[in-house]
Amino acid sequence: MANKSIFKLVILSSGYGSNLQAIIDQLHNEDGIEISAIISDKASESITRALNHNIPCLYLPRQKKQTREAYDQLLSELLKPFSPDLIVLAGFMRILSPAFIQRFPQQIINIHPSLLPKYKGLNTHQRVIDAKDKIHGTTIHYVDEHLDGGKIIAQKRIDVLPFDTAETLEQAIKSLEHVFYSATIHKLATKMRSNACLTPVNNDN
Repeated sequence: MANKSIFKLVILSSGYGSNLQAIIDQLHNEDGIEISAIISDKASESITRALNHNIPCLYLPRQKKQTREAYDQLLSELLKPFSPDLIVLAGFMRILSPAFIQRFPQQIINIHPSLLPKYKGLNTHQRVIDAKDKIHGTTIHYVDEHLDGGKIIAQKRIDVLPFDTAETLEQAIKSLEHVFYSATIHKLATKMRSNACLTPVNNDN
């Protein structure tokens, strides 16, 4: 990341975008953080949220018979002009290709509604209920080539109460994520900017 005052986020989002909205409300144009663009692969509420806040929004739907690699190549080209310091997945319902991930090492993060490595994939809340777990939570992690893999950045836990259902757990986790994701992104931005400032500049040329 270049030494600069503005920390640029690009957010990838596919759906309703409640985490996206929380990030906009808590981080956009705050403390030197800017959401440079929002990219969606579906005609979703995420696009409306971007337009409502005058944030550049790009719609990139998947075409029939288009490979994941071909899609991600286009996605990579769309990202280039924005020079993101961090790519944030907020309900982006696509598995990124290894080639795409390797273009942005340690720059892509995701939030997953379980205490990874438990319950990768979908239906995490019901799986917690079925297993009679006493603790549930959410995980923010770097994205690597494995589904819901990558180094864990931070986790938050909640107690599973006797009356909880998959639906009540979903709402509890969403409420937690709306604060937790933004706070963690802010910490990462602070750390990454600090590291960039400490990187020696080569003035030999």
